[in-house]
Amino acid sequence: MKLALKALLVSTALVASSQVAHAQVAGDSRLKTVQDRGKLLCSGHNGSFLGFAEVDDQGNWKGVDIDLCKALAAGLFGKSEGALEIVPISWAQRWPALQSGDIDAVIKVSGWTQSRDTELNLAYSQPYFIGAFQVMSHASLGAQTLADLDGGSICVAAGTSTERALATYLETKAIQAEVLTFENGDELRNAYYEARCDGMVEWAPSLAASRVDAPDGADAHTILPDVLDLEAEGIIVPENDADWLDVQNWMLSSLWFAEANGITSANVDEIKANPPSATIEKFLGVTPGYGERLGLSDDWAYNMIKEVGNMAEIYDRNLGSGSRYNLPRGINALYSDGGVFYPLIVD
Repeated sequence: MKLALKALLVSTALVASSQVAHAQVAGDSRLKTVQDRGKLLCSGHNGSFLGFAEVDDQGNWKGVDIDLCKALAAGLFGKSEGALEIVPISWAQRWPALQSGDIDAVIKVSGWTQSRDTELNLAYSQPYFIGAFQVMSHASLGAQTLADLDGGSICVAAGTSTERALATYLETKAIQAEVLTFENGDELRNAYYEARCDGMVEWAPSLAASRVDAPDGADAHTILPDVLDLEAEGIIVPENDADWLDVQNWMLSSLWFAEANGITSANVDEIKANPPSATIEKFLGVTPGYGERLGLSDDWAYNMIKEVGNMAEIYDRNLGSGSRYNLPRGINALYSDGGVFYPLIVD
């Protein structure tokens, strides 16, 4: 009996030691680098990627990806103001910028592909968006499917998985089309608007946003029904940095957890003052543990929700009913609302 008790005590000590060790951030982790710097360097866009990273004439940023950058900065430092720098980069600059330290994380609707995962020394968070690649065409052409653009030209962003999906689809369906590539999102859309190409490939959300912005009116453009591919979009960090990757995953889970439990930017103070359960009490930092395990303050999730809201608020504000795009959330909703996403367990 004494031996069994001794074994149990040793086992418990080992578990406790493991938990304490996990709370100590590795010295070479990007998390420690960011904390020591006192500022998060997060990816923007070289122009505007509608609904996800838009910049106005005064240099103010907004969008789903920008709000995720703000959430991350708020979780790390209590608030994003003064602690977040958005660095404009092209699609092709994402990986070199991350590897050189010019940015700390790629939050730029970036697809999880095998080549990126295995050849570029990158690590992906769980997906936070599922995108469908489709084609928008000038209604005057009368195209009903992508096959109707055979012999024409199609514009696409250079150096992206979108370009790869288009090439694969054209080859598979034996469709002959000239592919015109553009580094800058604004140049891509303008080329299409100016009819330098017959069709433009982007995700369905971006196409719908571009259709709203079309200078000749939304009715002059048709989003074709062909789905070239589906892509899971995640946050990308350097490989072999478990501490930094953990922060990304639990940031996303926290935004879904808040949504699933009805915690919003408007009521988070009230709920924190009167938490309805021990789990939410821990989640909002009233009791310790939820942040310490990650090397963060225990109220980090509270700080994120207070600044940007939950995932539904982020989506609605930038893409959904609270935006000019009014795009249904669909597959990107929580599982309880017909989507595919769900929060991890808070214990």
